[in-house]
Amino acid sequence: MNAKASILSADELRRALTRIAHEILERNKGAEGLALVGIHTRGIPLAARLAAKLHELEGVEIPLGRLDITLYRDDLSEIAHQPLIRETQLNFDMQGRRVILVDDVLYTGRTVRAALDALIDLGRPQSIQLAVLVDRGHRELPIRADYVGKNLPTSRSEVVKVKLEETDGLDAVELWELSS
Repeated sequence: MNAKASILSADELRRALTRIAHEILERNKGAEGLALVGIHTRGIPLAARLAAKLHELEGVEIPLGRLDITLYRDDLSEIAHQPLIRETQLNFDMQGRRVILVDDVLYTGRTVRAALDALIDLGRPQSIQLAVLVDRGHRELPIRADYVGKNLPTSRSEVVKVKLEETDGLDAVELWELSS
């Protein structure tokens, strides 16, 4: 794979998350009753950053969870003989809450479908909203994000790489071309 373009710098990524936080507050008329759940791997630090921004703006502690969707994937047999199972952690009751599911890239919609199945197995929230840093198109399922940091039309031969300080040592979003 070859790096093709820089899509978001660290500052642009920070501004996108700030905008998403404001949109969440506007749509939900404040932060009361919200909870954020990040999808492993990069959805977790993105959810934590959004929770911190919401707290900064509203002064309300937002419950934060992490979700592993591995066993809910429809391609589980294709990804690994022994898939890596990570921790799902929801230290709050979802009943009656508006849960915002957070992920880095929305592509086919299959990850989000798996996340919805996993969440619903854990409780019954009032509603589930979706926040993504990048929406790259190519949906295979009827899923759309409620909050998007950057819409990025791509070809199927391209890969969007999100790099975060917490997981990769720097903040950046890059577009890569698959080698042929």
